[in-house]
Amino acid sequence: QLQASGGGLVQAGGSLRLSCAASGSMFRVSKVGWYRQAPGKQRELVARILSDHTTTYADFVKGRFTISRDNIKKTLYLEMTGLKPEDTAVYFCNLYYRYDFWGRGTQVTVSS
Repeated sequence: QLQASGGGLVQAGGSLRLSCAASGSMFRVSKVGWYRQAPGKQRELVARILSDHTTTYADFVKGRFTISRDNIKKTLYLEMTGLKPEDTAVYFCNLYYRYDFWGRGTQVTVSS
């Protein structure tokens, strides 16, 4: 089970920190990441972090967002800075270990 939190309304240029708490024993060996889906658009990868902490970022967030994980707390984070109106979307956390698992998502709204 994945529970995302930390979304909200912020002005352009502002910051938010998303968290995703996981249950179960496989978090530390799983690939985890953040995706987002804006209205009328497909879900897209934002950032991913492997069990060895190797990270991958979508080009549109490089230099602005930072993904991290705490394997003891079984929590995934996304530090978002320099937010833009086009970052407005529902953000979902994802865990992959043999299967894909999705959290419910948290709304991020960036006003201009």
